[in-house]
Amino acid sequence: MKIVLDAMGGDYGVQPIVEGLISALKKENFSPIIVGDSKEIEKFVPQELKSKIQVIHCNDYIAMHDHASSATKRKESSIYVGMELLREGEADAIVSAGHSGATMSLATLRLGRIQGVSRPAICTMMPTSIEGKYSLILDAGANTDCKPEYLLDFALMGYEYAKGVMGIPHPKVGLLSNGEEDIKGNELTKETFPLLKNYDFFIGNVEGKNIFDGSVDVVVCDGFIGNLVLKSSEGVASAISKMLKQEIKKSIFSMLGAMLMRNAFKALKARTDHSEYGGAPLLGVNKTVIISHGSSNARAIECAIYQAIHTLKANVCDKIRKSFESIER
Repeated sequence: MKIVLDAMGGDYGVQPIVEGLISALKKENFSPIIVGDSKEIEKFVPQELKSKIQVIHCNDYIAMHDHASSATKRKESSIYVGMELLREGEADAIVSAGHSGATMSLATLRLGRIQGVSRPAICTMMPTSIEGKYSLILDAGANTDCKPEYLLDFALMGYEYAKGVMGIPHPKVGLLSNGEEDIKGNELTKETFPLLKNYDFFIGNVEGKNIFDGSVDVVVCDGFIGNLVLKSSEGVASAISKMLKQEIKKSIFSMLGAMLMRNAFKALKARTDHSEYGGAPLLGVNKTVIISHGSSNARAIECAIYQAIHTLKANVCDKIRKSFESIER
């Protein structure tokens, strides 16, 4: 497997990208290609790994403040060069912590949508109260304005990803709404409900709390709502962690208790830390594309690479393609 890493555009520069790659190489067998400023990249590559890591030099990159539309014109940018490697069959997947809008735009235009897919969607994993179980949200930000048929596509793609990558034999798909009753929701969800009702995997409307209680495997919504849910949940997890630390420091007994429960706190942090999920697959395009946080640290990049590998091994793109060919809609 050949995996491209866009080394430019992340909040913390090249270093966490290279460090995450090195960690992943210790555990998985793949061929990495890093695209970016070669001088900066080579500062962090150990001598013994230089023969294993292909570096493609380019100076330009799409900064976070740049318009996503500019990516199509800047053919010397790192994300454009990386995407072309996929398009030309010289790589199998790409991981980028750079400008997410530019990544989505180029993936759609240069790689193309899978036939039958109206819009690609960002698919994000969320922790649940059941240990070892996660839920998926899509779309988590690729499409702020949606039509009912888009949400149907998201449901089909999420179902295939949950089954193929997460190993859930019969994934349960729910439509995010403001109540579980069939009549609840806005115009979009009310028009989407009858489309999804035709599929055995659909369990009906679900509420925000169900994302985290393990009762549903795939949660479908438009990208505006999905992104709000994602960012809000990350904020809540961070706030709870800080409040917990503040309370522990108030009492010597609390501090002693915290020391005794150190392993439990560590496990809780791992379950709620977005770094452990790596990145979000962009489902619906013809190749494997993983979009990571701009603030990704080395651990997040490492996990994003694992996600790319698992997606490739599960042949998710082919399964989505077959799903859209065979299912009557």
